[in-house]
Amino acid sequence: METTAPSITLRDGTSIPQFGLGVWQMTDAEAEAAVVAAHNAGYTLIDTAAGYQNEAAVGRAIAQFDRDDFYITTKLKNEDQGYDDALRAFDASMSKLAIDTLDLYLIHWPSPAQDKYSEAWRALVDLQKDGRVRSIGVSNFEPHHLARIIDDTGVVPVLNQIELHPLMTQTANRAVHAEYGIATQAWSPLGSGRADVLELPALIEIARNHDATVAQTILAWHLAVGNVVIPKSVTPARIEENIGALELALSPDELAAIDGLDNGTRFGPHPDSF
Repeated sequence: METTAPSITLRDGTSIPQFGLGVWQMTDAEAEAAVVAAHNAGYTLIDTAAGYQNEAAVGRAIAQFDRDDFYITTKLKNEDQGYDDALRAFDASMSKLAIDTLDLYLIHWPSPAQDKYSEAWRALVDLQKDGRVRSIGVSNFEPHHLARIIDDTGVVPVLNQIELHPLMTQTANRAVHAEYGIATQAWSPLGSGRADVLELPALIEIARNHDATVAQTILAWHLAVGNVVIPKSVTPARIEENIGALELALSPDELAAIDGLDNGTRFGPHPDSF
């Protein structure tokens, strides 16, 4: 089965596929195979990061196909947030990915203790001006981090990638994103596959009503509320199963029921302290 994901238009006029593959915590071999499997299932968006240490593997997978088949995101590591360091880090990532132009470059974490994220943002702004990257954004930024880089540069990120799943729906942050015109992208969209998310009775019931999996149900909720979503899997059958969420339409009552599961549970670190 091959399914094409819808796209969301970003504030800079480019567009991003709403559904893709995340390759966090994948070995080189896993990442290369997963990207190939994802391409074969109809995925175009691939999300990696310098910190994942698998950019070269993603690059090898991309090289097996037409570059235009993919929308590629990578991210700047915390330790490379100085202006010159960020430019060098970008060059290193591009060398590993073996592509000429990146679709989306993100600052991975604000890492506020370093107090360099605004400096890093200036580097990303210049990389975009130079045509090295089509779009620039951030990841794990809280509203006050967003306000600072926008105040410092006048440039608004096109996207913020944050932890977001049924137990932490990030309603307040999504509202701030909407005010700025920033797209919301969800990492850990399935709650890192934890039983306390995937075995919630409300989700099991909704999934059963649609003859779908709980994962497909959660992903369909993300898509319906407008999130860009990047579920991780190294299993070809699961990669194909996940994209089946594009064909699942939930009712307003079902969407509201999932919204109501939010209890603020965070599985990853807090951006103010990481």
